Amino acid sequence: MRTFLSLHLFAAAVVAAVLAGSTSAADADTLKIGIIGLDTSHAPAFAKTFNADPADPEMLNCRVVAAYPYGSSKIESSASRIPKYTEQMSEMGIEIVDSIDALLERVDCVLLETNDGTLHREQAAQVIAAGKTMFIDKPVAADLVDTLAIYRLADKHDVPIFSSSSLRYTDGAQAIRSGKHGQVLGCDAYSPCALEPSHTDLVWYGIHGVETLFTCMKAGCESVTRTSTDDFELVVGKWSDGRIGTFRGLRTGKRGYGGTAFTDKAIQQIGDYQGYRPLVVEIAKFFRSGKPPIDPQETIEMYAFMEAADESKRRGGEPVTIAEVMKAAQQKLDAEAK
Repeated sequence: MRTFLSLHLFAAAVVAAVLAGSTSAADADTLKIGIIGLDTSHAPAFAKTFNADPADPEMLNCRVVAAYPYGSSKIESSASRIPKYTEQMSEMGIEIVDSIDALLERVDCVLLETNDGTLHREQAAQVIAAGKTMFIDKPVAADLVDTLAIYRLADKHDVPIFSSSSLRYTDGAQAIRSGKHGQVLGCDAYSPCALEPSHTDLVWYGIHGVETLFTCMKAGCESVTRTSTDDFELVVGKWSDGRIGTFRGLRTGKRGYGGTAFTDKAIQQIGDYQGYRPLVVEIAKFFRSGKPPIDPQETIEMYAFMEAADESKRRGGEPVTIAEVMKAAQQKLDAEAK
C-alpha cells in the first residue's frame, strides 16, 4: 500500500512539475504589454482584444498586464474619461500603477494611448530611454516639431516605434495600397474633423482621413493648399509625380470615413471603418518582430502635410511646400538642442 501511495505521489509530483514548467515557459514567451494613458476608449478596447479569453490566434502570447492612467489633465473631454477607463482596466485584472517608471519595470512593450498629443513627447522619451518597443496611438504628437523629435530620439537609441490610425488597416485601403485595383493616380479621402486648439488642426481628428489618403497615395507629397470654413475642410496635396490627393474634413451633416481612389484600371471606393482589430493585429506583429510596418518617413510626411495645411490656412489658402515646413521644424529642434 505504501509503495502504491509513494508511486502515486511521485507521479503526481512529476505531473505538477511538468505543468509548472509548461506554465513558466508560457509565461516566459508572453510579451507583457503596458498602457500609458487611460483617457481614450482605445485603451480598454485594445486591452480587451489582447486579453481575450479564449485568446485571439493573432494575439497569442501578447497580454496587457499594467496601465498608468494619466492622461490629459487639460482637455476635459479626455480627462473626464480617466476614472471610468481606470475602473474598466482594473476589472480586467490589469494592474494600475502610479508612474510610468513603475509601468516600465513590469512590461516588455508599450502602448502609448494618451489622447492628448501635447504629452506624447515627454512620455515617449521615458519609454525610449528604457529601450521598450512602443506603439504610439494617433496622434504621434500635437505638432510636427514634437513628432520629429520623437522619431529622432527613437532612431538615436535604436528603439522601434510605430504609429497609425486604425483607418490605415481597412481592407479597402490596404487593397488599394497593394495595387489590387491598379496604379493609384489620385485619391479623395474624408473623415470627421473636430478641432482642438492645443493641436495642429487636422492632427486632433482629421488624422483619420489623412492616414487614409496616405495609405492609398503613399509618400511623395510636395505641396499643400487648404480651404477652411466653420463646417468643412478641403486640403489638396500635389505629389511630386503630378498626382493629386485630397482630404475633406467633416464637422456637420452626415459624418463617416472613406473615400475614392482613382487608378489606371478602376474608380474604387475605399470603404468604411472596420473597427480596431486590424490595427491591433499589426501592433501584435510589430511587438513580436520589432519591425515597424510603416516607413517612419511616411508617417512624418503625414504630419508635415497637416502642418503645411495649417500654414496654408494662415496664408489665406496659398500653397505651402512640405520641404518648407520640414525645414522650419528641423531648425526649431536644432535650436532647442543648443
